[in-house]
Amino acid sequence: MSSEDAAEPGDPAGTGASGTGGESETDHENALQDVIAVDPDDVAQGTVNRLDAHTGDGIRHRAFTCLVFDTDGRILLAQRAPTKRLWDGHWDGTVASHPVEGQSQEEATEQRLEEELGISPDQYDDLRVTDKFEYKRYYPNEGVEWEVCAVLKVTLDDTSLDPDDDEIGGMLWADYDHLHENPALYRQLRLCPWFEIAMRRDFS
Repeated sequence: MSSEDAAEPGDPAGTGASGTGGESETDHENALQDVIAVDPDDVAQGTVNRLDAHTGDGIRHRAFTCLVFDTDGRILLAQRAPTKRLWDGHWDGTVASHPVEGQSQEEATEQRLEEELGISPDQYDDLRVTDKFEYKRYYPNEGVEWEVCAVLKVTLDDTSLDPDDDEIGGMLWADYDHLHENPALYRQLRLCPWFEIAMRRDFS
């Protein structure tokens, strides 16, 4: 596992090289949840309040992002709902969140795929972890992501979707190679930083 350089406060695009995943609930709801604090090697160090983990300079914690593909190799980009606290309106590839204590990355991913996009486990059979990295990014005036982020991939045999409007603002199937090779053409989408890192590492 490698570590990406931390961005400075006020640098949402991460030009100084998560999830992964940004926040999806209000401050009040986040204050009722915990995430798993980890060391640089992703060894659990107990649980911490989710809001605390994303406030100030943050607390390093475990996260994941899952890249969803169809059988033609296209990736499903999902726009984060405008109500998201961090990286609202940005495009993810495809879901990102945090496992809870006692939950594997695969179990957490299955849960979020179903909750956010209506994708059930019978639509795929190849969910797997392909990478892991640490990164830190600040979002102006709102918070920070400091995550050890696992990257999972899955290919859908059935691309039926039932997105949750509270989580997803829009969806777009894109050619993955074209997206990586022509980032300027997709700049208006404003990609999430953890997805940009995962994609860059995928082609390195």
